Amino acid sequence: MFEKLKEYGTEELHFCNDEESGLKAIIAIHSTVLGPTVGGTRFWPYESEEKALFDVLRLSRGMTYKNAVSGLKYGGSKGVIIGDPAKLKSEKLLLAYGRFVDHLAGMFTTGEDVNISVQDVEIMSRATKHMAGIGGAGRGGDPSPYTARGVFRGLQAGANEKFGSDSFSGKTVAVQGLGKVGYDVCKWLHDDGAKLIVSDINPANAERAKNELGATVVDPSEILFVDCDVFSPNAMGAVVKVDEVTKLKCAMIGGGANNVLVDAAAGEALDKAGILYIPDYVINAGGVISICLEIERVHDEQVANRKMDGIYDNVKNLLDFANKEKLPTYLAADKYAQKIVDDARPFRK
Repeated sequence: MFEKLKEYGTEELHFCNDEESGLKAIIAIHSTVLGPTVGGTRFWPYESEEKALFDVLRLSRGMTYKNAVSGLKYGGSKGVIIGDPAKLKSEKLLLAYGRFVDHLAGMFTTGEDVNISVQDVEIMSRATKHMAGIGGAGRGGDPSPYTARGVFRGLQAGANEKFGSDSFSGKTVAVQGLGKVGYDVCKWLHDDGAKLIVSDINPANAERAKNELGATVVDPSEILFVDCDVFSPNAMGAVVKVDEVTKLKCAMIGGGANNVLVDAAAGEALDKAGILYIPDYVINAGGVISICLEIERVHDEQVANRKMDGIYDNVKNLLDFANKEKLPTYLAADKYAQKIVDDARPFRK
């Protein structure tokens, strides 16, 4: 276990078990160098506890880097609840998880992620004040629209680098995942003139995109390999595998999903293939920016939207850094973010 912590640079790992509610969860606090940590919680039917551990370690490290490149004074963390939410989610379980969050005394503030809704967070908040993404005065509510806006602005920065223009008019974008973030990304792209090809494991979501946005629907197994200018992953991670890069027919990849690359080899393969990859934690930081504004009780829609639009500059700065250092973007992003953490005055010391 300590070798795993060393591999990912993780400071703390907390296992949460509540037999009465059936809760089994892991909270990873990756780094507190920049400050108390912030990261969402997801509820997922992992095939094994090992895969849950792998996910939470990668995601929490991504949150440290995401917060760093976004200029936030918060460290990175993540929570995963193990199990099928359709079968296990209950008020008792959510309250139990909230109590575990409360035990961490403010070092971990969490909110919505996959299969965790605003309503779920509101239940958890009855057991702890260390929750964000809640509606009401001075609060940001569901962070998904902000994530989507930031993803679109980041895609514009990438398009300017790759195609010489911010506009998606005449461009074809393949969007994987049509949840709250993915669908809003589609709306932004549609309004900017993009032709959409979409897929989702829920046929109703795909049908909605077809009817409302004129999107072409393909099977989820096909979306990664369709002929397009941009592929935008907005579902789960581990999408791009090294042995499948040669099958890709896109020029750029960027979206709301976390941990898009299975491993570093996939990032190297994309670079060699001339496919511009916009690192996930740079482009999809809108949600956590909104949450941090809420934590600080300074959330205002106009302020938040200006912050989301700033993701354009964050992506541009990262791409400029990658070009200057002559590094693939996935490596450049890690180096860029780690330098911010290394140069910071440690919060806890």
